[in-house]
Amino acid sequence: MGGIFGACLNDECAMDIFFGTDYHSHLGARRGGMAVFDGKHYNRAIHNIENSPFRTKFESDITDMKGHIGIGCISDGYPQPIILNSRIGTIAVTGVGRINNKYELTKRLIDEHNVHFTEMSNGGINDTELVAALICCKDNVVDGIRHAQDMIDGSMTMIISADGGLYAARDKYGRTPLFVGKKSDNTGHCVSLESFAYTNLGYRTCYETGPGEILFITPDKVTSVVAAGSQMKMCAFLWLYYGFPTSDYEGQNVEQMRYNCGQSMAGQDAANHTTVDVDYVAGIPDSGTPHAIGYANHSGIHFARPLIKYTPTWPRSFTAKEQSIRNLIAQMKLTPVNALIHGKKLLLIDDSIVRGTQLRGLMNTLFDYGAKELHGRIACPPILFGCKYLNFTRSSSENENIGRRAIAKLEGYDNASDECVAEYAEFNSEKYRDMVEYIRKALNFTTLEYHSLDGMLNSCGVDKCKLCTYCWNGKE
Repeated sequence: MGGIFGACLNDECAMDIFFGTDYHSHLGARRGGMAVFDGKHYNRAIHNIENSPFRTKFESDITDMKGHIGIGCISDGYPQPIILNSRIGTIAVTGVGRINNKYELTKRLIDEHNVHFTEMSNGGINDTELVAALICCKDNVVDGIRHAQDMIDGSMTMIISADGGLYAARDKYGRTPLFVGKKSDNTGHCVSLESFAYTNLGYRTCYETGPGEILFITPDKVTSVVAAGSQMKMCAFLWLYYGFPTSDYEGQNVEQMRYNCGQSMAGQDAANHTTVDVDYVAGIPDSGTPHAIGYANHSGIHFARPLIKYTPTWPRSFTAKEQSIRNLIAQMKLTPVNALIHGKKLLLIDDSIVRGTQLRGLMNTLFDYGAKELHGRIACPPILFGCKYLNFTRSSSENENIGRRAIAKLEGYDNASDECVAEYAEFNSEKYRDMVEYIRKALNFTTLEYHSLDGMLNSCGVDKCKLCTYCWNGKE
């Protein structure tokens, strides 16, 4: 997905950009970037961080970065920030989101505005360069941001360094968050996708942007230059999986939501008479762990950690492009505790299942270690539709998802239609139960239950109308 951070201070900002950006590393693992403005020019650094931490790549750069205004990003996509010298001045742009109509926008800018783009090695165009070009179609940055937000099919939350300050623009429907922090000594402000990223830097949250809102930020002031819209479709996966445990979104803490989610699953099992007799409740690290704690606390079943994640050298598994590499990394970074597995009946909780290949391998491994029973509980409903807004997975096709594959097999088609798939999304319907049973057998679980959509959304503590549920039920 990726994350963005910016700072506008009376003092030097490079160290804040360095640490604030690094705190977004859990959101992406391909590239990192920083750009600091010294009053005349930008000093920029972009590095590949697939096989090394952000900090080790940028430590040698920050000593040369002098200035009071800067932006940074962690990206799973294209190199950024982009620096563009244009008719509205020199601007630096970074963003997070997805552009579905990229080809159409690129062609229109070339044909109508004679814009030139730098073609990347894979023949594509950098998304952030496209956003910068859209902004520069207008006479000022604010009108340019509004133009870009109106033209983009998808989502784009962005930070732009221009006009002696920072423009912070949350995507049109607030699918990703954007916070403003104020220095405790009143020396400036920062803007961040994650609310926790600036706490240790001496900032406290002073503003949370609304959907489509645009702020102009200087060291002394935060001004809303475009008011927030009335509609919000925030990604629920931020609480469920993506977000860091200490972050808050819309006033709701991520860790607490996950406890709520586990508690709700335990209540669902009790209500549906699907509670199982097990020795331990365990989470599949990392994000499955708080869900499991919530389940254990509510059910009274002991919590244990039969799987320990080895974190010093292994990156997040799903960021690798090739499935075989993702599987290998997943296998290498989870180490079993034999004393908690051999002869035991375990209830394992994970935040979600996408393809299921890694989970199937893990179940086989646990049975090889002597597990007696392995019961699965998944904190969200089956993922049946590919995300159109935030690149939740790297699947080349939504039909790679195990839910889709199950439906296709059950229906006897290679690719099931969206209409057909929607019938399987109805919780506890006959078709839903058939799909879950197919997935259970495919992944080698003793029993398998998914959390209901209502139960998961209630766990967020946010008005359901403000949350996007597209990947589960295909509805906006």
